[in-house]
Amino acid sequence: MSAPASTRPTAPVLRPAVPDTGLPANALGKEKGALEQVTLYVFVIVPFLALAAVVPAVWGWGLSWLDVGLAVGFYSLTLLGITVGYHRHFTHGSFKAARPLRIALAVVGCMAIQGPVVQWVADHRRHHAFSDREGDPHSPWRYGTDARALLKGMWHAHLGWLFDRRQTSAERYAPDLLKDTGLRRTSRLFVVWAFLSLALPAVIGGLVTASWTGAWTAFFWAGLVRVALLHHVTWSINSVCHVVGNRPFVSRDRATNFWPLAILSAGESWHNLHHADPTCARHGVLRGQIDISARVIWVFEKLGWAHGVKWPDPVRLAAKRRLPATAAS
Repeated sequence: MSAPASTRPTAPVLRPAVPDTGLPANALGKEKGALEQVTLYVFVIVPFLALAAVVPAVWGWGLSWLDVGLAVGFYSLTLLGITVGYHRHFTHGSFKAARPLRIALAVVGCMAIQGPVVQWVADHRRHHAFSDREGDPHSPWRYGTDARALLKGMWHAHLGWLFDRRQTSAERYAPDLLKDTGLRRTSRLFVVWAFLSLALPAVIGGLVTASWTGAWTAFFWAGLVRVALLHHVTWSINSVCHVVGNRPFVSRDRATNFWPLAILSAGESWHNLHHADPTCARHGVLRGQIDISARVIWVFEKLGWAHGVKWPDPVRLAAKRRLPATAAS
């Protein structure tokens, strides 16, 4: 005789530990706090508003050569902090760095105001683990392949993903960095390095011109506008370089090479080769592909500051080349 329906044991209801994103259960960490969310909005929106104000600013009181020099200098320094430091060294281990260089790369990477080094690395390693698939934090193909879905996906890949409440778990994707005490402390001081990134141009401009006007214009051009430009160039690697361009190498995703961004991104826009061979220290491996970041790594190697550099292997590259008829995306 069967038991009454009300007393029959029921099977437990199994619920996923994380949303259905294709991620392992421990891939996501804690949610961003309110203060962190507000700070993120400030760091993203204020430089963007400064960039939008460029034209009226120029009409109002001009742009000095000192401002240009400071903007170019700080742009180059902080860009290389991202491309050579955050990306090729910390994320992919394309080369090993002497201890002082390792910490310096973390500091100037933080000065790009794109987040602490540990979190940046965790996000990027997760991107490679799920590139253009479910679980990728910033794939432009997230919502589909038709024009409307792709437009929405491009926005998400370029900027929208930054405002996701759940963070990538650094414990899962960057445990090696968390074990480095000095690096972990440097990462936690991100707000200090971000402040210096904006304050130093103003201090230099003010001292050189001996005026508050010189301090303000340097802060505007070499601080806010420089950060905004750097942000959008870097974010374009996530959005544009997964949609527009050519694909001379075989990769498991849709990463492309987009030559117009090669100089501004210091070689990062040779993105197809990077996804085909992520640990390679040089991304621009074909004739005419300028890769400033690779040249900087070469200089570090010659000075004895870097070793174990993973330069391109001709045999490996040849194996990954597409046939000419299928090279175009």
